[in-house]
Amino acid sequence: MTGLVLEGGAMRGLFTAGVLDVMMQAGLRFDGMIGVSAGAAFGCNYKSGQPGRVLRYNLRFCRDPRYCSWRSWLRTGDFFGADFCYRELPEHLDPFDSAAFAADPMAFYLVCTDVDTGQACYRRCDRADAGCYQWMRASASMPLISRIVTVDGRRYLDGAIADSIPLRFFEANGFHRNVVILTQPAGYRKKPPAAMPLLKIALRRYPALLRQLACRHDHYNRAVAYAEAQAAAGRGLLIRPAGPLPVGRVSHDPVKLQQTYDAGAAEARRLLPQLRDFLAT
Repeated sequence: MTGLVLEGGAMRGLFTAGVLDVMMQAGLRFDGMIGVSAGAAFGCNYKSGQPGRVLRYNLRFCRDPRYCSWRSWLRTGDFFGADFCYRELPEHLDPFDSAAFAADPMAFYLVCTDVDTGQACYRRCDRADAGCYQWMRASASMPLISRIVTVDGRRYLDGAIADSIPLRFFEANGFHRNVVILTQPAGYRKKPPAAMPLLKIALRRYPALLRQLACRHDHYNRAVAYAEAQAAAGRGLLIRPAGPLPVGRVSHDPVKLQQTYDAGAAEARRLLPQLRDFLAT
């Protein structure tokens, strides 16, 4: 089976959105998709068949304090406003096509991190309902700037803490031909978290999570190396930026967001012949 594996990166996920929109418009289909953090929150639009939606609402609301702001963090505990992002926006302001999402046969998974065990939780969502939105929120809830999210009696944070690039998980579940979309360029290696002293204070009740955070950079760098090895062996195909993107995790600049999206779209157009050949093999 063929799979899509989507790294997170918050607003760097606009690169992924550009790639996915080109693939949607080219009619490329996959048996399954797994997204982490922004990879899940943006990637779900591939299953619902809504090209352009991710860019549209990010350009429209990037300067709206309800969407992402320190004001939202002070008022609600979430830098990315939970009610706004996971209810008001998909239900009213830029409707998510939940019927199309449910009707599409592609399997959709996302990744969260269990704060009590520090382990990855892989969740399949077949319907875009309130429960699914809560799982997406949990997957994208970054430490320090987000509240811990409780779903089905368990507590979760950002899936990237435990498994930033869940390629091995997808291969173990039968997806042996995978396209992996990264939001960092070749040569990037994650460093130990500079905010570890703050994390130790804020998350002191969750020692297993802190252990995972302390070694996250090692896990990430090994995951990148594995994805590169699979691509070199012909078992995978990597798509990533040609160089550093103009945005970081957060950006309120619509010009830079557009540039990030355009970089992804351009890279996907460049690789379309390879993508078609890879999926046809």
